[in-house]
Amino acid sequence: MKVVVVESPSKAKTINKYLGAGYEVLASFGHIRDLPAKDGSVDPDNDFKMLWEVDPKSQQRVNDIARALKGADTLILATDPDREGEAISWHVLEALNEKHALKGQKVERVVFNAITKQSVTKAMKHPRAIDGALVDAYLARRALDYLVGFTLSPVLWRKLPGARSAGRVQSVALRLVCDRELEIEKFIAREYWSIVAKLKTPRNEEFEARLTGVDGTKVQRLDIGTGAQAEDIKQALEGAKFSVASVEAKPARRNPPPPFTTSTMQQEASRKLGFAPAITMRLAQRLYEGVEIGGETTGLITYMRTDGIDIAPEAIAELRTMIGKNYGKEYVPGSPRTYQNKSKNAQEAHEAVRPTSASRTPQEVAKYVDRDQARLYELIWNRAVASQMESAELERTTVDIVAKNGARTIDLRATGQVVKFDGFLTLYQEGQDEASDDEESKRLPAIRADLPGNPAVGDDPDHVEAKAALDHRPPGHEDEFLGIPNQGVAAGGELDSLAVGAADRVAGRRHPERHGARRRQFATGAREFAAL
Repeated sequence: MKVVVVESPSKAKTINKYLGAGYEVLASFGHIRDLPAKDGSVDPDNDFKMLWEVDPKSQQRVNDIARALKGADTLILATDPDREGEAISWHVLEALNEKHALKGQKVERVVFNAITKQSVTKAMKHPRAIDGALVDAYLARRALDYLVGFTLSPVLWRKLPGARSAGRVQSVALRLVCDRELEIEKFIAREYWSIVAKLKTPRNEEFEARLTGVDGTKVQRLDIGTGAQAEDIKQALEGAKFSVASVEAKPARRNPPPPFTTSTMQQEASRKLGFAPAITMRLAQRLYEGVEIGGETTGLITYMRTDGIDIAPEAIAELRTMIGKNYGKEYVPGSPRTYQNKSKNAQEAHEAVRPTSASRTPQEVAKYVDRDQARLYELIWNRAVASQMESAELERTTVDIVAKNGARTIDLRATGQVVKFDGFLTLYQEGQDEASDDEESKRLPAIRADLPGNPAVGDDPDHVEAKAALDHRPPGHEDEFLGIPNQGVAAGGELDSLAVGAADRVAGRRHPERHGARRRQFATGAREFAAL
């Protein structure tokens, strides 16, 4: 008999089905030991000795594992494949040793990146020892959490009534929010007006052109400073005759983005789906743990806490086969795509977030999960598939247009991309944090210069819409998702999931106030920032 320990009871139930007779799978329900919230739990003067405590509920879990080991020859620690998972395995082993529950049983550590029968059974064939380096990293982090939080928080509570708490990472996250607010307060808004003409080609394809000049004088972004100026130009445009003066097109290739890491998944889920980081992680956890499909519980995505952007070779092969079958051979690159993480702090312990099977389409999965889970799965599936598709072939195009109305001459410019071959764009395009002044990423219809008697754009007033818009653009408020990668760097390169937790704690303790996907600090947060 072999005893297998995982974190959650749902995972234990699934893995028990995969392994069958000869295995008993038990759940630790997460960490079983922690530092008690009292003085002396970490002793810096005694080589940072740490005193651990097992709470009553966790003690029952330890007793259950010890009881199961009496008839077993092997203990298999199969917690999550990251630092916290390694720490949980270490804690379980330490607690069992303190109880003298191990009587010569073999101890093995196994990890799997997806909860599928194939991944689990393969992992069981490749056991290893507990990774001491990962455990040491956890111990250092936990000691600092205690020393910073337990030491600073009481000071804040005494000196600043109403303060919440301090923390090794959450205080850094609070500083990021407050620094951004200081930038916003210092910003002096300047009123200006932007003017856009909405035009159509002879094929009735719409595009936008922005004002660049009036009566031979170039117009910069802030030059139209009053509504009267804007209205004068708007009226001239509405009665103008338009012509294309020149078209400049440069060929370009656009490569697909890599598959998701934890932070890029959260950022994109916030942009496209409106999910806060904590919601994204909760949904991803459910997708990772799996659903019942065909009488068997199957994990739908790989492990969701990762900063890696590589994909297993067998998964790449499946993706390429699926792309060729569903989209055509022209959408499959000549060789598999590989990605390299540009972050110096990336640990890349395991794969990017991807579907466990490319053949399990979002339409199929939607039958087994709720709406939000289905939306997140579709985002993950699209991104992973797109990452192995052919590049888009584009023409970066600049179109200069002249509008004449009597003695008035108004210059306009449309910039963007003409798509010659859509490649991965047929499936996926990255979202943006905010409206951008960069027009080059916008798609343009194919536009040619005017020919005699054959204009390239219509001059019928129905084809023209000029608008004046008031634009104030101070620095944006710190986003819950925007702060994630910044926190990782500021805190010494912590994994994405830690920064996410800090962002959630800062938000949950009402340091910042949410405005849609944005947040602003409360006065309490600013006072705590100043005190720290």
